[in-house]
This record gives sequence, C-alpha cells and structure tokens, in this order.
Amino acid sequence: MTGSRRTTPRRTTPTALVVAAVVALAGCATPLPEPAPEPVGAVPPPAVTVDQAQRVLASVNEVLTAADTTRDPAGLPARLVGPALATRTAEYVWAGATGGARVPTALPLDEQALVVPETAGWPRTQLVVTEQPDDLQAPRVLVLQQASPREPYKLWGWARLLQGVQMPATAAPEEGSPELPADAAGLLVPPSEVGPRYADVLTSGDASAHAATFAPDSFRAAIEKARGDTVATLGEAATLAETYAAAAAPVVTLATVDGGALVVTEMTTTSTVSVTAPGGTVSVEPFYAALAGGATTASSLSRVFTDVLVVYVPPADSGAQAQVLAAEHTVTAATAQ
Repeated sequence: MTGSRRTTPRRTTPTALVVAAVVALAGCATPLPEPAPEPVGAVPPPAVTVDQAQRVLASVNEVLTAADTTRDPAGLPARLVGPALATRTAEYVWAGATGGARVPTALPLDEQALVVPETAGWPRTQLVVTEQPDDLQAPRVLVLQQASPREPYKLWGWARLLQGVQMPATAAPEEGSPELPADAAGLLVPPSEVGPRYADVLTSGDASAHAATFAPDSFRAAIEKARGDTVATLGEAATLAETYAAAAAPVVTLATVDGGALVVTEMTTTSTVSVTAPGGTVSVEPFYAALAGGATTASSLSRVFTDVLVVYVPPADSGAQAQVLAAEHTVTAATAQ
C-alpha cells in the first residue's frame, strides 16, 4: 500500500540531549551545579513511539482473544470503547443466534502502517493500517484512543479499507502527524462538516448539494443497493425509512503531507421497516430478536447500525474530491413493535 510510511519493527537508540549545567559562583564557596530545564521544542513530539504502539496492539489482542474464545463481552471494556465495544458485543450476540455460523470480524493486529498524532494533549488518537487478514478480507484501519494520561490506549473502532483506495502519505511515526482542529481552514471541507455532508449524500444521493464534494465509493454504492433491494422486496406490503446521523464532531483529524487531512468520524444509520398491509407482520430473525428483547414478529422493525468512516479531505485549492477510504457498517441495536 502506498501512502503512510511502512513501519518495520526495529529498535532505535534515542540521541542523548546534552544540556550544560549553569554554575553559580559565590565568593570562595565550592561551585554547585544547578539543573537547567531541557529546552522545549517548537513542535510537540509524537504521542507514542513505534514500540509503544506495538505494545498497545499486543494488549488489545490479548483482550480480544480471551473474549472471542468465550464470546463473553465482560472483559472487553478493559481495551475496547465506543463503536468497537458496541460492535464486538453485537457480534457475540450474532454468533450465538446463528449457532456460531456468523463469527466476529477478524481483526489482524500486525501493522502495515502507523499514523501517530503529534500532540501534547488528550485525548490522543492514532491509526493503524493492518496487514490483510487470513480470510483475505480487506485490511482494517484500527482507531486507538487514549482518553487521559492515566488511561490505557483502547480500541475505539475499526473500518475496512475500500476497494481500490490508497491511503495518503502522512508523517513518519517517529515524527508524528499534526492534529487539526474541527474547524481547520484550508481544506475542501471543514472536518466538523465531513460527517454531516456525507450523511446528506447518503440520504439524497446525487440530489444532495454535497454530492460533487465526494468521489464515488463502494460503501455508498453498497448502502444504496441494499436500500433499493429492500424496497423492491417489500413491495406494497411495507415501507422502508432510513436516516443517517453523523456525530457532532470527528473523533480525530490528522494532517497529511500534501496539506490535506484524514478525518475519522462516526455515523448512526437507522433502518425501519413498517408494515402497511392490513394484518401484516414482520418476521424478526433470531439475531434481531435477541437485540430487540425476544420478539419474533412485529408491525415494525428498526435496526440501528454503528458506522465508522475514515475520509481523506484534500486541500481546498487542489481540485480533488473528498474520498471515503475505509468504512464499517454493523448492526448494534434493534427494536420491534
């Protein structure tokens, strides 16, 4: 994969920074060294080193392996949070409802590339582009976040790289990529608007005022196809309503070397089938029944999907479109009435 610098595990020896001590002389007294503070660099250091990132991945892998073995989500909060926790918990329900036929998403923890933030504050969020899983599905983009200095890094979410995309070049992990504010200027789309504008494209398609802002992508194509297939299947017996709600702000925005940005954001998709035929019902599959509290038939069924999106936003003057690079779309809740 081109883009972020490939990281190969290796050990480096940090260069020692020698600071001359300030010597104070008073009369004939023995001079005593006074410690001088290390100079503060003009640019914050990277939030984590490559070795630290690999240790984080190993710790996440231990928790996932233990939980996947028993399909018990009780231990997941130690290293999972947000969409990752909601998604993995739902996947265990799905596995149980299908007698193990539907297994949890394969999450390789071997990194192909790291995108490490250059920041002195919290929360701190880094991206890991994984190697391809053994099942030959697409590589994942793992989103790892540290909420505060005393908290461990946790897996916040993951998304699959879409077919045919390339990750843009980012700073080497040893240097760190600048973290940009939600209202960062100079980009085609302000980071805070990436999620809402893309949600509008999913809602209105080519009729959206923002349709030309985003390049075509396979995630949008799959959403539109699934929606159309469902409507065709329902016919006159029921209706389908879908809403796409973007999070209020991106999880993180990291600068790319070309002056653009990688924006990671969350979206919630709600898909509701409502019966219109007199006396008609919706058959609730075991997985959705487990999420919805056990109902097997209903007059309406709502499924809630948790979506994670990784979007490249080019510089405003580049003439390029924004591009969804990776996405995940998983049912994490359901209600039946």
